[in-house]
Amino acid sequence: MPAVSDLSYDAWVKHAFGPPVRPHGYPWFFDEDPPWWDPQPPVAMDYLTRLFSTTERSLAGFSDAQIAQGFRYLLSTSASGDNGWFYSTAAPTEVRLRCIEAIENVFADLFARRCTTVLGHVDEPGAAPLNSVCYMWWDEFPCLALPNDPDCDLLQRAAIDVMRRTLRLDAIACQEAALHGLGHWARYRPNDVAAAVDEFLGDGRVRRAELVSYARSARCGCVL
Repeated sequence: MPAVSDLSYDAWVKHAFGPPVRPHGYPWFFDEDPPWWDPQPPVAMDYLTRLFSTTERSLAGFSDAQIAQGFRYLLSTSASGDNGWFYSTAAPTEVRLRCIEAIENVFADLFARRCTTVLGHVDEPGAAPLNSVCYMWWDEFPCLALPNDPDCDLLQRAAIDVMRRTLRLDAIACQEAALHGLGHWARYRPNDVAAAVDEFLGDGRVRRAELVSYARSARCGCVL
């Protein structure tokens, strides 16, 4: 089946989040010949920015399980997230930057409200359908910029700033997700990561011992 590239925004949302979640087996986008979305990078950035900025409204008609599946389809590098939309310089830097900054809304407006207060890195029971995609968000997120991109530093700092602001949310799942992401970035931006983690640990709020330990591990890049 040919790639899908000419969808309106509303049709694209239905395409990505509308398929039912199968109780057993692979999701639809791992079928032998699925209709994957394959737009030009500027269109991808436009649609993803609109989605991130209006998550609750755009996804109001879908179950949490469908939303989790749709985000995996769009963003996981094992699925269509490996298409290079984010690092393509075909989209202007300011457009890519707005898309990254809009991710903050996904955590504040969706994950903080719908994820249960359990920790993924210790496999606590009771996770909701969105907990896993929240926890793995930055681990599976597409590459933001290639090393030869003159704006690589700007885009990476923008992502870390989103993680830093996410740590301020009063939601354990979101805090853990941000720490998970920071832990994977510590090797490349140790000073930025250390500053974000230290701010989190030093803000005076009482935290679960497991989360404090995970934050210290993230500071030195010791996360899986």
